[in-house]
Parts: sequence; structure tokens; C-alpha cells
Amino acid sequence: MHYKITLFAFALSLMGQVGCTPAPEPNGELYGAGFISVRDSSWPVDNDKPYPFTVEYGEIVCGQPHAGIGRQVFFLPENLTDESYIGTPLNKAASDSLKQAGLEPNVPYSIKEGADLSEAIQIGLRVCDEQKELLNRADYH
Repeated sequence: MHYKITLFAFALSLMGQVGCTPAPEPNGELYGAGFISVRDSSWPVDNDKPYPFTVEYGEIVCGQPHAGIGRQVFFLPENLTDESYIGTPLNKAASDSLKQAGLEPNVPYSIKEGADLSEAIQIGLRVCDEQKELLNRADYH
């Protein structure tokens, strides 16, 4: 009985330490490079075309060029944005990259029927440019 109480007290103290430990600081300038959050409610502020996605929130993500394929732009819906997910391709380079690798998106298809993706693609390409600029700085070689 005494063993169980001691074990319980230890578990509680450990939970308190873990729960109260501050999150690690973002990794400087590169934290968040390669994606941008988009939201239906704020889309009209900076864009002329209607919000093209079926979900309220998500991320437009840049995939850097490789194997002769250009900059790739993907969309990942809310809560499906970590690196284990393969987003919906928004441009031809993204589609070609997935085909070449034999991969398919593993997130729900979230593009509105007939949506104009031109602004979303341009946003993604700007994110790619910004990411490349950050990576090319002498500080990160």
C-alpha cells in the first residue's frame, strides 16, 4: 500500500514538472519557414478570388525543387499539418513530384469544386522564395 502511494505521488510530481515546463523557443528565423496559415475569414483581406478550400483553416506548404521538378505547393487542412501528412497538390510540380515518388495525398481533399487556385499557388510560391532566401543566407551554411 505504501509503495502505491509513493508511486502515485511520484507520478503526480512528474506530471506537474512536464505540464509546467515551457515549450521550447522557436528555432530563430527558420521557425515556420516553408508554410503559411490561411483562414476563410481573413482570405478576402489580401486576395481577390474566393477562398478555394472547403475547410475553415489550413496551411499552404512549399516543397523545394528536387529531381528536376520545380517548386511544389500543397494544401494541408487544419490538424493535419505535421510532416507525416502528404498534402493536396496545388500545382503541376507538386502533382508530378507525388507521381514520381509513387505517393498520394493522405489528407482529405479540401478544394472547392471549380475553385481558382491561382492565388493560393502564388502564395505558396512566395513562401518557397522566402524559404530559399532564408536557407541561402550565410548564417545557415
